[in-house]
Amino acid sequence: MSDQPQSVRVFVNAVAVDVPAGASALDAVHRWNADEAAAVSRGDRVITDSRGLPIATDVRVSAGSIFRLVSARKRAGAPGGDDVGSEDA
Repeated sequence: MSDQPQSVRVFVNAVAVDVPAGASALDAVHRWNADEAAAVSRGDRVITDSRGLPIATDVRVSAGSIFRLVSARKRAGAPGGDDVGSEDA
């Protein structure tokens, strides 16, 4: 018998979610809300850690991990960005 847990509890947008040990952050989001997971996969939403810093979708969860979803924003100067503050000469 293994001492490894079969599942771990994590939190997505303040909701407790049980996922298999070794699951990714995107797996946890999918378990919480499949539509939001699809939005992350499309690039419309971003997964952040408990500090609000963006993380990769393939980051492995650990018990008690906290994830939040935020809208993806295009940066000024990036392809498709709004270049806020730039002036045409």
